[in-house]
Amino acid sequence: MSVTPHLVKDEHQKKALDAWKAAKYRGSVICGTGFGKSRVGVLAVAHTLNTSDKPFDKALVLVPTVQLQDQFKEEFTKWGHGDLLDKIEVMCYQSAYKLKGEYYDIVICDEVHLGLSPKHRKFFINNTYGRILCMTATLPEEPTYRAILATLAPTVYSLSLDECVDLELVAPYKILCIPLDLSVEERAEYQNINNSFGYHKKRLGYGAFDTAKAILADSNSTPEDKATAFQFFACIRKRKKIIDHASAKVFKLQSIIAEHLDTQILVFGGSNAFTDELCAAIDDRAVAYHSDKTTKQKKNALQRFNDGDADVLCSTKALNQGFNVPNASVGVICGLTSKSLSMIQRLGRLLRFQVGKTGQVYILYVQNSQEENWLKEAVKDLRNITWVK
Repeated sequence: MSVTPHLVKDEHQKKALDAWKAAKYRGSVICGTGFGKSRVGVLAVAHTLNTSDKPFDKALVLVPTVQLQDQFKEEFTKWGHGDLLDKIEVMCYQSAYKLKGEYYDIVICDEVHLGLSPKHRKFFINNTYGRILCMTATLPEEPTYRAILATLAPTVYSLSLDECVDLELVAPYKILCIPLDLSVEERAEYQNINNSFGYHKKRLGYGAFDTAKAILADSNSTPEDKATAFQFFACIRKRKKIIDHASAKVFKLQSIIAEHLDTQILVFGGSNAFTDELCAAIDDRAVAYHSDKTTKQKKNALQRFNDGDADVLCSTKALNQGFNVPNASVGVICGLTSKSLSMIQRLGRLLRFQVGKTGQVYILYVQNSQEENWLKEAVKDLRNITWVK
């Protein structure tokens, strides 16, 4: 490409902002991680506050985590709009839903899919705003959430992860999907739980999952029906735990780490407990960062990783949004869901553009299990996928 990536990014960020303006300042920008959505948010706020003739105008930026509060404030200074910070409030969705009767000239919703839950969306019901810009990497997969977003702020500009790769906004990537088997003991335990799952599923009948949810939500359900529904969900959790904690994942991860000495690597586990197990299996080269860690522990883990004192950063979900780790070029995913959004966010931690950089991602999954089905669903819209036989 003859044009530098920075100029291309500037061009597309301007297109996104212009599309939002053309939609009467109400819309969503759906672009792959690395596009620079936060800068679009900064520019939208700056445009609103700098063109307003109101004496007491103010803006609100909603983010999913406390860490992102500070990061978003830094974005305003980074892009030359630090003088507006006294008119801007940056708040987590977990706090904003409690607000009532507030008015903002503009609201920016970062990682908006996390602000659409029944609890968090109360903010949009109980408060008013003149303009709204929502941002995320992909549309929410839940039909209800997608419909709410379409009403709240219809999509005005979008680029998929692979389109961002083609434009050299993010680094290219290669994904290697590696099948693993359960051990003899794990397989026997899984089969026993699966038999119990089949029994309770049959008792619940057609649409067992929705039926079980309805039973547990209905105060008039019989104790027998509630017990069946409870056992049905318990079996699902137990099966997933066996898959998430498969011992073969630990051994394969150790092998992959050994192949990439002196390389910064991100590792994603399926649960905080298994993330700690993976971290311990790698030795003192690794640090863990997840929701069970204290703020000080997480800060120290990131500091060690960024300083090069640790080569491997192990997480569960806490790194999915908003963190930039440009030095990491290898990722290992050891825990899965069917959500493509989660997959794209994890890829986004690795694909920040650097000249000559290619992201190498290993996905470890238990074959012939629900995890294999989840993986196929999560990567169905991505390319550069190699399925190891």
